Amino acid sequence: MPIANLTTGVIARIMHGEDVPQPVLQILGIKRINTNTDQERFRLLMSDGKYYNSYAMLASQLNEMQHKGLLNENTIVRLDKYMTSMVGKEGSGKRVLIVTEVTVLNSGDEVKTKIGEPVTYENAAKQDTVPKAAPVTASAPVKKEQSYNNNNNNNNTMNSTMNGTLNASLTHPIASLSPYQNKWVIKARVTSKTAIRTWSNARGEGKLFSMDLMDESGEIRATAFKEQCDKFYDLIEVGNVYFFSKCQLKPANKQYSQLKNDYEMTFTGETMVQLCDEDDNGGIPEIKFDLIPISQVSNMENKEAVDTIGICKEVGELQTFTSRTTNKELKKRELTLVDMSNAAVTLTLWGDEAVNFDGHVQPVILVKGSRINEFNGGKSLSMGGGSILKINPDIPEAHKLRGWFDNGGGDNISTMVSARTGGGSFSTDWVTLKDARIRNLGSGDKPDYFQCKAVVHIVKQENAFYKACPQTDCNKKVVDEGNGQYRCERCNAAFPNFKYRLLINMSIGDWTSNRWVTCFSEVGEQLLKHSAQEVGDALENDPATAEKMFSDINFSSYIFKLRCKNEMYGDMTRNKLTVQSMSPINYREYNKHLIKELKEMTGIGPAN
Repeated sequence: MPIANLTTGVIARIMHGEDVPQPVLQILGIKRINTNTDQERFRLLMSDGKYYNSYAMLASQLNEMQHKGLLNENTIVRLDKYMTSMVGKEGSGKRVLIVTEVTVLNSGDEVKTKIGEPVTYENAAKQDTVPKAAPVTASAPVKKEQSYNNNNNNNNTMNSTMNGTLNASLTHPIASLSPYQNKWVIKARVTSKTAIRTWSNARGEGKLFSMDLMDESGEIRATAFKEQCDKFYDLIEVGNVYFFSKCQLKPANKQYSQLKNDYEMTFTGETMVQLCDEDDNGGIPEIKFDLIPISQVSNMENKEAVDTIGICKEVGELQTFTSRTTNKELKKRELTLVDMSNAAVTLTLWGDEAVNFDGHVQPVILVKGSRINEFNGGKSLSMGGGSILKINPDIPEAHKLRGWFDNGGGDNISTMVSARTGGGSFSTDWVTLKDARIRNLGSGDKPDYFQCKAVVHIVKQENAFYKACPQTDCNKKVVDEGNGQYRCERCNAAFPNFKYRLLINMSIGDWTSNRWVTCFSEVGEQLLKHSAQEVGDALENDPATAEKMFSDINFSSYIFKLRCKNEMYGDMTRNKLTVQSMSPINYREYNKHLIKELKEMTGIGPAN
């Protein structure tokens, strides 16, 4: 393979601010440097055949190439992407070349030797042999009224310093930041911002909020506490580009941030945040949304992050409750989103976002970074720290959804991803009751789900209901205080009334075995064809009517979808079956299933 030609003299041009596309250079040396963190960083000595530069760094995502021996001495590479950054004091700092994407053209074993007799580009400048640098375009001036500083006494000084730095094009890429630099400015887009959170412990109390920042080189988390939280929270908006300076850098706490950066920023009393003029946003990537259809949510893992877009078809009431772990009052609101995949999913909003949301006009909702919650086979989405919600975003996907919904598109939703009745990821494997026991279904960490055709044998009337909290968002059992009041421990309140909730145990059987199963209120009401209130009243006040309600369903056949899980009762493990849903038998479809099984068992004809 022929040896590639170096781009002679290019290092001097790059190090004086010129943007040269895909220069070809030779690696004369590579050395690991100590960063006092777990992250490896490598320093490069690079040559263009005429000049060399020892102030070059390999981006951490390229470390694997060094581990594989692809960047050995004398290797010729093409820099597909790179950036330069000023490090050190203003006026006397050095420009560092950071390599972010590279292609190996010739290995060190092929080249075998150094090309040319390169000299340091600084010495070449003294001899006036450096090519004239391309003019550096000054950044557009930033409006003063959009510049915010925490220290009013230093405001003019900081404005002057910051504007001077920007005009000299000395902004640093996020990837180059470390705790060992104390003077830098970054230009970054705010991709997400959390709500204000408060804390109280033995050391005091306070508040904070966090945001994620992004530029072309990477991302970083920034957090503002107490006074800085009050100062900057309302001034910083998601999606805008800002200049940031005078923040403290420290190792990232990976418990709270999943960003690929070993450091995070903390605002200080000297922190400066300045809105970037729209004309100077070049080079900063827009927020990207990896939108998936709602129907695909059912195939994703629990706790996975999701970007999606849908029409808010229904809006739930604002719910207020007390956290069991922190004893704090929480507020939430549930929305139902639908999209063109003819699927629906529940999205939960929290805090002020839940309080202020008005969805009665059925807006388009776009969410980024929402989290999947799985419960009883159904999956829902929940907003959290770092999640983004946009209402009626001005993007093609939103306009297309609007037109679809306004023309009746949301009237035929076929998949309820959040339903706990077999929708979504619910397994619909046909398993007999005997096989479920033989296969030890429910013995793993997660429950198993299956369906079977079975007959109702016995329905117990004893303990078939309980008295629950009358609040719509609470089903906790109440305590009868004996004075006409019923106390709910979860709501920490007493009420003059209650509501009935069903908790039915019954024996069902197929052709292989019998099993006891449990039905909760919704399935119980469907089974008995009466509301929980009617059943509770009959059991307490009219035994004959209750007896007829329960006996009418004996020896009825249904398709049951069942949840199977081992549960501990004292020191004993029991395999518990819970009815997730039940439906009358569609004999046409059931016969198709039987014919398919016969074909599989006999090998006669195709199984499908």
